[in-house]
Amino acid sequence: MSEIDILISEVGPRDGLQSIEAIMPTEAKKAWVAAEAAAGIREIEVGSFVPPKLLPQMADTAEIVAYARTLPGLTVAALVPNLKGAENAIKAGAHKISLPLSVSETHSKANLRKSHEQVLDEVRAIVELLNSLPANQRPGFEGSLSTAFGCTLEGPVPETKVTELARKLIEAGCDEVGLSDTTGMANPRQLRRLIRLVRSEVGDDKLTGVHLHNTRGLGLANILAALDEGITTVDSSLGGLGGCPYAPGASGNIVTEDLAFMLDSMGLRTGIDLGKLLEVRAIVTDALPDEAMYGFTPDAGLPKGYVSGWGIGK
Repeated sequence: MSEIDILISEVGPRDGLQSIEAIMPTEAKKAWVAAEAAAGIREIEVGSFVPPKLLPQMADTAEIVAYARTLPGLTVAALVPNLKGAENAIKAGAHKISLPLSVSETHSKANLRKSHEQVLDEVRAIVELLNSLPANQRPGFEGSLSTAFGCTLEGPVPETKVTELARKLIEAGCDEVGLSDTTGMANPRQLRRLIRLVRSEVGDDKLTGVHLHNTRGLGLANILAALDEGITTVDSSLGGLGGCPYAPGASGNIVTEDLAFMLDSMGLRTGIDLGKLLEVRAIVTDALPDEAMYGFTPDAGLPKGYVSGWGIGK
């Protein structure tokens, strides 16, 4: 992170593609990942290790991970739902794995078919597996607190439950936890408060990233609130693809292009070449011509005479 201020973690190849019916060809996925890496994206969640019968869109994840590993400087991330998924991710060579623990137990049972305690048991089993590996072969392991700001199935979720589960994930052996606005219900004030509460429970260094949605138009406002609280990793999806197939109405990932432009225009270093990033969109639209793509920056283009941080002190 010494060369950049904020890490944008691209989740489109996982969160975006798992939420649509169309199956993107493997070669197109590879082209997408390679183009984003070439544009300066440094971390990409390239897929999830779930049974193909549940999400056929993710059936080629192992191949995508192996390919992404060949791209210099790219951190290759993947989602895993259980120990078996973690075993497959490790075998494929993922640098980082994350397991979602839904604060809403109703959503947990819909998403992973497991209660909180059953998910925590999976976490402990994964940690035991990781600890059996040589240190240089262990991927980073994040416990993602899904539906942390509300659930489309249950409604509000108690903040005390969020902090309790964050503590249990760290106690079980996760390297860090992440806050996920799976259903797009968060607002900036709530986000600030929850970041502080979780950090007071697990430590500042155990919460550095957030996964936010733009379902109700608050995505970038929430990002700014998170940055003010010292968050340094933020997730987004090219063209805003994605949501959650097991949470009705959970649409609207933050658009990578808009996020990258906002941060760059503020003078924050992301390592991303905006011009190259905007060109990646064509790869996705060519492969998925019937899918809607969102974003203001791709439509408007960069302003005339634009330079990074151009609105700072001028």
